[in-house]
Amino acid sequence: MLRRNTRLRREYLYRKSLEGKERQHYEKKRRLREALDEGKPIPTELRNEELALRREIDLEDKDTAVPRSLIDDEYAGAALREPKILLTTSRNPSAPLTQFVKELKVVFPNSQRMNRGGQVISEIVESCRSHDITDLVLVHEHRGQPDGLIVCHLPFGPTAYFGLLNVVTRHDIKDRKAMGKMSEAYPHLILDNFTTKTGERTANIVKHLFPVPKPDSKRIITFANRDDYISFRHHVYEKHGGPKSLDLKEVGPRFELRLYQIKRGTVDQAEAQNEFVLRPYMNTAKKQKSLGA
Repeated sequence: MLRRNTRLRREYLYRKSLEGKERQHYEKKRRLREALDEGKPIPTELRNEELALRREIDLEDKDTAVPRSLIDDEYAGAALREPKILLTTSRNPSAPLTQFVKELKVVFPNSQRMNRGGQVISEIVESCRSHDITDLVLVHEHRGQPDGLIVCHLPFGPTAYFGLLNVVTRHDIKDRKAMGKMSEAYPHLILDNFTTKTGERTANIVKHLFPVPKPDSKRIITFANRDDYISFRHHVYEKHGGPKSLDLKEVGPRFELRLYQIKRGTVDQAEAQNEFVLRPYMNTAKKQKSLGA
């Protein structure tokens, strides 16, 4: 495992050095394009490469004109395979936390639940890497109430830390007739009001926990952001008398998420750089919306 990690780091540094050369080449094309558009003389150092650069500029479109960094995007290859999720809890979980994690196992397709036991975080992360787990989800509690959710993308991160509020499990819902049946089909996702850069990053982390559904799937999962509180809702629908008569039923569980940190590394890396940290006690905290309008 250590040799594999060393090889991956070397490969990353090599691809990163190639990216620097592509950036220099893009800068040359940008300067030539500016000179041609403004009618200025071509810079002296670009005259020997002018013909080759002009051919490349003519072949470019809006998608290929600006080089994009796919190395730093941890989800660049996520579409090539379905997510594989491991669910676990803090040590000595209570009965309500165990019940909540059992319901999360049905919410996330291709997930498996593991009893934490005495394992430490670093051992769990290494085990996930060796078994090609794409995401690790940890659920914490306080006095029997689930109060924290950690989503760690593997093998290199990022890690998102959420606070859990107003958790209502299927077990807590008394009206069984109004509740829909739990479906195991891949769900359609609704991601509402993630408009800022941090919001798009959060939506990207959440989105890649679910595989691509079939068009006729009748299961819907909603993440709706309001004032930086993300409401999770889980529904199924049925068409009884045509397209205009839809019967929408909530399946459960339901809860609210509050993002308070995004870290660039994995959950076991204490030295990883912070990408976002919630600071609720600053004077301007009430005016700022981190995830969306």
